[in-house]
Amino acid sequence: MATAAFSTSRSLVPGIAAAIIVSLLSVGGGAIEGRVFGRAIIEPLVLAILIGMAIRTVIGPWRAGDPGIRFASKTVLEVAVFLIGATMDVPRLFASGPALAAAIVALVCVGLAVGYAIGRAAGLSPKLAVLVACGNAICGNSAIAAVAPVIGAETEDVAASIALTAVLGVAVVLGLPLLIGPLALSQYQYGVLAGLTVYAVPQVLAAAFAVSVLSGQVATVVKLARVLMLGPVVLFFALRGRRGHTGTTEKLSVTKLVPWFVLGFVALAALRSMGIIGESAASTTKIVAGWLTIAAMAGLGLSVDVRAVRSVGARVLVAVAGSLATLIVLAILLIKGLALS
Repeated sequence: MATAAFSTSRSLVPGIAAAIIVSLLSVGGGAIEGRVFGRAIIEPLVLAILIGMAIRTVIGPWRAGDPGIRFASKTVLEVAVFLIGATMDVPRLFASGPALAAAIVALVCVGLAVGYAIGRAAGLSPKLAVLVACGNAICGNSAIAAVAPVIGAETEDVAASIALTAVLGVAVVLGLPLLIGPLALSQYQYGVLAGLTVYAVPQVLAAAFAVSVLSGQVATVVKLARVLMLGPVVLFFALRGRRGHTGTTEKLSVTKLVPWFVLGFVALAALRSMGIIGESAASTTKIVAGWLTIAAMAGLGLSVDVRAVRSVGARVLVAVAGSLATLIVLAILLIKGLALS
């Protein structure tokens, strides 16, 4: 057992080392920007993704590095999100009251329905349309991976629905902040917008924390609320599949319905709001979480090969882009309609 553990740990080294190097390059690039322009035009979080993508696209497949890259983009990210809970200003985040919570649930439900309709209109199969809708409305690849076995999706469907998520997600990370000026969004409102629309948790962190700490904290809470919707959605499709005796279903566990880092995030946020976690500990945790988040962004970038877009059909592209655009429009209407500030 010890030998197997050592072998597994050793397999992580190349990818983790690459993520660390990319992290250092992004932080260094941010420092250079600060000296030249007075501030970082492209934040280290986003730089880490871009540098990682560039490297992965140039070198192509890298089997030796893949285990460590997956560890950085998944496990390291989960730890970072868990720790961010200890830095939350809970009263400020929930200043909008139950209206925001209701908006999140409503947007996910409408996003699922609209995303499915767009997918079917684009010519996708029912199962592929479900996967695309879940990926857009809830939490990207995680939602696709969780729903796929429940509805009995084919491997090709899973691969097709995931292929564009990372690349388009990065495009959203870069483009979403450009809406702040034209829409006159406050930092709080932008955090809500990022949390409601961006695909995956790491992309949300990159899109929001690059704007401000408040935007990042609000986006994290909103995004994790979307992640919590994965439980009811998976349960819905599981029950629907059993009732119709179609597809395959697997035993559902608490960790599939509610990821451990979401529970941990909520627990630390509660401890912080009660004063059990003090200001000094929260500040230290914020620094650690920041570095881990940059490393996770590096892992995310290193896992994205832009050339993968070529293998995705035009119908999937239309469905993913269409449902994403609809989600952004609906989120903006909700923010303005509820007068969130």
